[in-house]
Amino acid sequence: MKIIFMGTPEFAVASLDALLQAKQEVVAVVTAPDKPAGRGRQLSQSAVKEFALQKKLPVLQPEKLKNPEFLQELESFKADLQVVVAFRMLPEMVWKMPSKGTINLHASLLPQYRGAAPINWAVINGEKQTGVSTFFLKQEIDTGDLILTDQTSILETDTAGNVHDKLMVIGAKLLVKTVAMIESGNYQEVSQKDLIKNEEVIELKHAPKIFKEDCQINWAQPVEKVYDFIRGLSPYPTAFTHLNNKVLKVFWAEKQETNPGISAGAFLTDHKTFLKFACTDGFINLKEVQLEGKKRMKVDEFLRGIKL
Repeated sequence: MKIIFMGTPEFAVASLDALLQAKQEVVAVVTAPDKPAGRGRQLSQSAVKEFALQKKLPVLQPEKLKNPEFLQELESFKADLQVVVAFRMLPEMVWKMPSKGTINLHASLLPQYRGAAPINWAVINGEKQTGVSTFFLKQEIDTGDLILTDQTSILETDTAGNVHDKLMVIGAKLLVKTVAMIESGNYQEVSQKDLIKNEEVIELKHAPKIFKEDCQINWAQPVEKVYDFIRGLSPYPTAFTHLNNKVLKVFWAEKQETNPGISAGAFLTDHKTFLKFACTDGFINLKEVQLEGKKRMKVDEFLRGIKL
């Protein structure tokens, strides 16, 4: 089959690499346009573009997916199948183009955690299991008929970053398996609506995009909830609080369940080795932080350079 691959971040690179290693014929790659990044505002390429260029694959970078020139170029590859991994929402004229349709790899066990940030939300919500799903694209986002799923555990010490790396690997394997099944015609689809009905899903959990203002820590909550919030946003987009009237990002912390004896949001420190904030039923002991304008550092190093 002729395949067009669509993706942007590092998560998608593993899947593209796995398809090429499985000797699938990837005829072109569609990714995000180059964007200015860093202090010098120099144009930066997506991880998928960098990898595709190394493999000498044609790269398309449309600003708008309904652009007639882009649609014409896309059609010229005469792809049998399009594969989408961590890309943007496709218009119907794009996902309906190939004869065998368009499939997507999503980083959750659908129908749970539909949306832009499934990995973050699964960790924030304290889930013990998550996984990856492949499905055929339909008009509504992440609602298409499922082809395959695979799962992995979320450990109590896992951050969103750890879970991302696990799902990137199992997702690439699942995608290769899915494409092989579509090529042979030997696959079955499962309707997500039927799954919700038959398994009596009581509550559908969603995974909307996370904005910077959503990342502020609310200390007036149980310690478990705050702990999951911090790991669910680490290393990106990163939970934060305020200290000395500056933003303090928290990359890693430990929880301590005990009667704090001080009000939620207040902190204790020995100015040398520990800095811990009170929640409603315990403390969050900060371990790795970054103060606005400074580098990321361990808390003892941070305390040596600041007066609280």
